[in-house]
Amino acid sequence: MYRAPPAVRDLYGPVLANVLFPAFEALRGRPTIPLLRQLQTSQWWSIDRLREQQLGQLRRLLRHAHAHTRYYRKVLDERGLSPEVPSLESLQLLPLLDRPTLMATLDDRTTDAPPFVSIVKGTSGSSGAPVTVKYNAESRHWRDATRWRGYGWGGYQIGKRALHYWGMTPPSKQWHKRTKVAIDRAFKRDLYIDCTPRGDDALQAVVRAIETFKPEVIVAYAAGAAALARFIVAQRLRTWRDIPILLGAERVWPNDRELMEQAFGPVFETYGCREVMMIASECDAHAGMHESMETMIVELLVRDANGTVRTAKPGETGEVAITDLHNLACPMIRYVNGDLAVARAYEPCPCGRGLARLGPIDGRVTETLRDGQGRAVGGLVFNILLGVIEHAAKQFQVVQKLDGSVVMKVVPMQAGALIPDAARAEIDGFAAKYLPGAPFTIEYVDDIPLSAAGKRRVVVVERPENKSDLISAQIAH
Repeated sequence: MYRAPPAVRDLYGPVLANVLFPAFEALRGRPTIPLLRQLQTSQWWSIDRLREQQLGQLRRLLRHAHAHTRYYRKVLDERGLSPEVPSLESLQLLPLLDRPTLMATLDDRTTDAPPFVSIVKGTSGSSGAPVTVKYNAESRHWRDATRWRGYGWGGYQIGKRALHYWGMTPPSKQWHKRTKVAIDRAFKRDLYIDCTPRGDDALQAVVRAIETFKPEVIVAYAAGAAALARFIVAQRLRTWRDIPILLGAERVWPNDRELMEQAFGPVFETYGCREVMMIASECDAHAGMHESMETMIVELLVRDANGTVRTAKPGETGEVAITDLHNLACPMIRYVNGDLAVARAYEPCPCGRGLARLGPIDGRVTETLRDGQGRAVGGLVFNILLGVIEHAAKQFQVVQKLDGSVVMKVVPMQAGALIPDAARAEIDGFAAKYLPGAPFTIEYVDDIPLSAAGKRRVVVVERPENKSDLISAQIAH
């Protein structure tokens, strides 16, 4: 586990970590701290013991899904499968749950017996097609504990001052909700800065914030942190001691990792998605990312030319499929989230943890747009915004033309329908804020074709070298 160098004694941090935060979570009925301690113990188990636990959790999930959901009762009965599956490999006998199926079966996957749904979350997803996920409190609690464990491997323990260089959703229009967020962030010592503006003035402001706030850890979008690191290194602006930086949302590329180590300190990659949160995270051995085995089963799958689906071989890139072992309220079994990752053969990690590892991640790489002055803007800004209009659009794609104009292609929820005026105003306002000077329009389309790789790119930038082929860059520069 990374440990920051000694600094001036901090009194509030230990009190927050050991007294205030545990008491606050307990008051809200959240067993975050006990679950975190449990995960900090189980991470050292052998791989056989971890897989045995997974099998027990999988059987519990299938028993509940068969007894209390229409969808999985039909799936299991049609295949003649008992919920008491003999092995983890039996999971491969169940169908994959792609995004269209996820949405089409939402009601049929919802349980008719406790535990019932307590959280409903909408997400645009990396493919540009909005999805809705529902889960029970148990799943929520495990997600929170798993995130804190993964962050802890990178030096982010509860109580530390954290700068979140992240995408920012539009603030609530309700005063009490804004106030609640502000109080929560102050209590936890979190400073949030929008990573999408990447002009020199915006990057300089982040540098000043680092110098003033003095974070003990940084949590950031990978591409945003890479742009900031290039600026810091080029301008020789670093004045701080090592700050561990935890990266997510996009792949961490080797050259960017080197730059970020120069600009900040040790780099830790994390991988997750809003549907299940933390899927895997990197420890200080920096030898791939440990899977969150106690909370989910992660499969990496390859679709062969003959139509069969198989497990990816070590070193091979496969599609990520996830089974949430604690979501009994609306089971997600073998959910294909649209991401790609490299499979690894199992071998003990130098850190000593028994958890399996995967990586690197080959999905969710976004394009960098340019505003009217040619300044870089992170394309993830539109992923964030679509959460506001998820009930009005099935799919979307943002295309920046060779002349610098930007077109947002939208597949409406119902044929011939338009985005509501209020949502349209928010989109236009967002575009004006982050892409000033770039002509922006919305185009309604019937469908957005997949790329040759089978993915629907969220952001596409036309390249002058090949006007007829719109490609997405593999890294934002």
